[in-house]
Amino acid sequence: MTQELTSPTPTTARRAPEPGRAAGWWRDAVIYQVYVRSFADSDGDGIGDLRGARERLPYLAELGVDAVWLTPFYASPQADGGYDVADYRAVDPLFGELRDAEELIRAAHGLGLRVIVDIVPNHTSDRHPWFQDPELARQRYVFRPGKGAHGELPPNDWESVFGGPAWTRTDRGDWYLHLFAPEQPDLDWDNPDVHEEFAAILRFWLDLGVDGFRVDVAHGMVKAAGLPDIGHGEQAKLIGNQVLPFFDQDGVHAIHRSWRRLLDSYSAVPGQGTPPAERIGVAEAWAPSPERLALYVRPDELHQAFNFQFLTADWRAGALRTVIDASLAATASVGAPTTWVLSNHDVVRHRTRLGGGLPRARAATLLMLALPGSAYVYQGEELGLPEVTDLPDEVRQDPAFFRGRPAAGADGAPDGASGAGGQDGFRDGCRVPLPWSDGRPPFGFGPGGSWLPQPADWGALSVAAQHGDPSSTLEFYRAALGLRRQLPGLGDGELSWRPAPEGVLAFARPGVLCTVNTLGGPVELPLPGRPLLASAPVTVRDGAAFLPGDSCVWWAV
Repeated sequence: MTQELTSPTPTTARRAPEPGRAAGWWRDAVIYQVYVRSFADSDGDGIGDLRGARERLPYLAELGVDAVWLTPFYASPQADGGYDVADYRAVDPLFGELRDAEELIRAAHGLGLRVIVDIVPNHTSDRHPWFQDPELARQRYVFRPGKGAHGELPPNDWESVFGGPAWTRTDRGDWYLHLFAPEQPDLDWDNPDVHEEFAAILRFWLDLGVDGFRVDVAHGMVKAAGLPDIGHGEQAKLIGNQVLPFFDQDGVHAIHRSWRRLLDSYSAVPGQGTPPAERIGVAEAWAPSPERLALYVRPDELHQAFNFQFLTADWRAGALRTVIDASLAATASVGAPTTWVLSNHDVVRHRTRLGGGLPRARAATLLMLALPGSAYVYQGEELGLPEVTDLPDEVRQDPAFFRGRPAAGADGAPDGASGAGGQDGFRDGCRVPLPWSDGRPPFGFGPGGSWLPQPADWGALSVAAQHGDPSSTLEFYRAALGLRRQLPGLGDGELSWRPAPEGVLAFARPGVLCTVNTLGGPVELPLPGRPLLASAPVTVRDGAAFLPGDSCVWWAV
């Protein structure tokens, strides 16, 4: 027999919390990332907005996720897609107004969804009132005199993550630090005013009912004393590989501890429609090892940290097992859950990045959802969207593209670091607006066009085209998320490895066995149990299971 992809159809009822774990909703939550400008457009300007996101919340509730993470919608000149914030308490008119944010939070809570918003503490926009005031700017941002006889050289050799130098000279002759774009000056966290302001910002959004914050560049904020040189170029390649004088400094942890105390003070009071009321912090932290990443989720710091080691792991059984083991061991040492993520707004979509096309992407997803801890899903991956690699230069908006001008590889995909040593500059390809209906662009994204052009064939990948089709990727995700809720063993906890042929992973969770064939061809196994869900049709015959290449199967045991 051949096991169908979505048989049996699982219930989507939320799993009852374990005794004593009511406040730990985040430990095994599936959190869906909404890149606001590309999710849904309500007003026809071609840019997604908060009202559009609110109107699509029932889709996310039906999909089966537990929470929604919204990328920045604050007032911003949009030099870096909203990660250059001019006012942290205001909604940019592109995305609506503050009332829209409040209504979205209420609507999400009414559907049983929690809401996490971005906070950007490493830098602001150069249009922020603080930076516009020359005296305040030199108190609350990182300014230094230049080197050379006349101060004409940058203060040190640091490079921007986006390519080029990390310093810009002002008309006063001094220099300010920007680890990203020049329009994103770095704040000076040695100034207590900065601490007080961000605590007030967090309280503002917590008072409006948000359930947590994703902390952008959580490994930033604190720089090494004296701002020492690094000594060589292409520094962006070192991020996540070693401690750098501008990233992953030990001083950031005092900031996170203070924020945890603030979050806990809100978690102790009743919530606004979504019990329990526990509010969380999530670190976007690039650390050189799982052990250093675990420092961000110690009991008195943040609740979660993105697991980029898993995201960047090769599609090989040995490499995946090594990353999984190291990740689980590191977080277990501090009593925290591990997070798992395959795609986001800063990386090539995993359908394209992993190679192997949609079959491998589906297998990777089913593997991820079987692992202990919390999982993040980037908008559109549930549709099987590939990276858009052929956007014309004139429509691109990634600042790294303009600072580095990297060349594309032979397959049209990014080929690594830019010529200026920064990010690859091709992040626009994962940010193309979603297709909601078939037909022609903009495929129901909104009543107008879309800020980035959608491929003409995306109608076949749209929500409308895949809805109700048991072989579609959308229904596959719905089945996987439904089973994850239904089966208590697929949540936070532990796993145990089982013997498997070379190229195959097999691990047990309570009541479930997961097998992953990372090879390009089929593999035969003794029948592990009753098949629950497979990323590709699996054949069961004469006491044996035949796993297709690049596939993952959940078995009831």
